[in-house]
Amino acid sequence: MLQIFITDRTGHERLVEAHEGRLLMEAIRENGYDDLLALCGGCCSCATCHVYLETEQTDAIPPLSDDEHELLDSSDHRKPQSRLACQVTLTAAMDGLRVTISPAD
Repeated sequence: MLQIFITDRTGHERLVEAHEGRLLMEAIRENGYDDLLALCGGCCSCATCHVYLETEQTDAIPPLSDDEHELLDSSDHRKPQSRLACQVTLTAAMDGLRVTISPAD
């Protein structure tokens, strides 16, 4: 099990556990964060699972795909650490990851 720190849109941070191999989107939703809509269910077609990743282990995070890059460009809240949670598969190297759910567009 991995430990992930998740900050919701109100600024409340909570430590949760998640299984390696799960999508970050699934781990967030399974831990009761309903403000992460994930309307497309992980198909990389809506950007409603936009999060900010704060990590020291930048090598552990896979690079953006062209589709993810385009969807994030449509957000008014894009930052350098923006990612779509449906495109990040959790690995052991991501233990301790800090994630903030972005504001809604």
